Amino acid sequence: MRTKSSKKNKINVVTLGCSKNLYDSEVLMGQLKANDKQVVHEDEKEDGNIVVINTCGFIGKAKEESVDAILHHVNRKEAGEIDKVFVTGCLSERYKPDLEKEISEVDQYFGTHDLPQLLKALEADYKHELVGERLTTTPKHYAYLKISEGCDRPCSFCAIPLMRGGHVSKPIEELTKEAENLAAEGVRELILIAQDLTYYGLDIYKRRALADLLRELAKVEGIKWIRLHYAYPTGFPLDVLDVMREEPKVCNYIDIPLQHVNSELLKSMRRGTDSEKTIRLMNKFREEVPDMAIRTTLIVGYPGETREQFEELKEFVKHTRFDRMGCFAYSHEENTHAYNLVDDVPEDDKEKRVAELMELQGQISFEMNQEKVGKTFDCIFDRKEGKYFIGRTEFDSPDVDNNVIVDGSKHYIQIGHFVKIRITEATDFDLYGEPV
Repeated sequence: MRTKSSKKNKINVVTLGCSKNLYDSEVLMGQLKANDKQVVHEDEKEDGNIVVINTCGFIGKAKEESVDAILHHVNRKEAGEIDKVFVTGCLSERYKPDLEKEISEVDQYFGTHDLPQLLKALEADYKHELVGERLTTTPKHYAYLKISEGCDRPCSFCAIPLMRGGHVSKPIEELTKEAENLAAEGVRELILIAQDLTYYGLDIYKRRALADLLRELAKVEGIKWIRLHYAYPTGFPLDVLDVMREEPKVCNYIDIPLQHVNSELLKSMRRGTDSEKTIRLMNKFREEVPDMAIRTTLIVGYPGETREQFEELKEFVKHTRFDRMGCFAYSHEENTHAYNLVDDVPEDDKEKRVAELMELQGQISFEMNQEKVGKTFDCIFDRKEGKYFIGRTEFDSPDVDNNVIVDGSKHYIQIGHFVKIRITEATDFDLYGEPV
């Protein structure tokens, strides 16, 4: 029989999934801190007696990781190492009845919109006045800024609207205030995130207002870089390119998940676009902002994808030469529109196609990085690993893109500072350099 732990109440928040989940965890932690609760994020010592797991429910592998995390902490509870386990986030929103039945040892499950109820279970009050205030977990010099919640897009493969609900934009004034608070705490880089950046403003301003938001955020003193993540291609507001070109603080960088280029598959995916429009948009990006780094994400093995359609995607990648690219094998998700289709591409073929595309991208990335050798870039440095300082150019986002690596045995660099670095060597996904 387990015995109650003798540890003082300390809440350990564990985050799985994307940066939007991380943002939600930071808001939760900010609320707990305002209630004078002792709270930590992903404590390696695991010495807290209460664990809150913020789960991901996007695709199969992410769901497995979330379930494994729940089981790990439930086992710790049964062993008497901790007292309580609470589960929140997308997996809990999507599968709450099943989880309550299958893993009943969890004290309570909460959905993505249940923050007040979760706080009550943690013996804390929801403080409405904490607009935009949170306990950041990223390095002090950069932070994510979630500009909207939910999504109104009908993509056939995606379960996010089931878990996050419809699109709700935050007012520009609220986001500007949040940015000012972050800048006052030492943040120099804002990474704008949402399920769909390009839809921003349609619900509250009746027009796409991302460009207006960028201009206001650029006025915030102390912020040097503003980066765009997760822009949807259909209906992309082209005035954003004007701001990117004219405003030095807005990085020449965009993350725009295209998913595929074959018109038949894009129609089945319910993306609202086709091959011609997709190619035209990429050409527009290159014309308007020639120095822009374009990151995209692609899906292979979608129901019905033929070898010929996959080859069309490969040719598109070869021609477009994305600066950064991620690739996923299609995951057959229940309650999505595509779940009605036959998941007919074998798993082995899906994984082979992922490997083929990433090998192609590796070669493109290597060639593009070689062109950077001898050039000088403004870089921000995030951390030190061993004897090496690890930084990024404006064309790279944390965790997902290239690193700029400087030998710490020869040079000293202050973490969180911008430094001009001359690139001396390059591999497919890393740049090596020295301070100018």
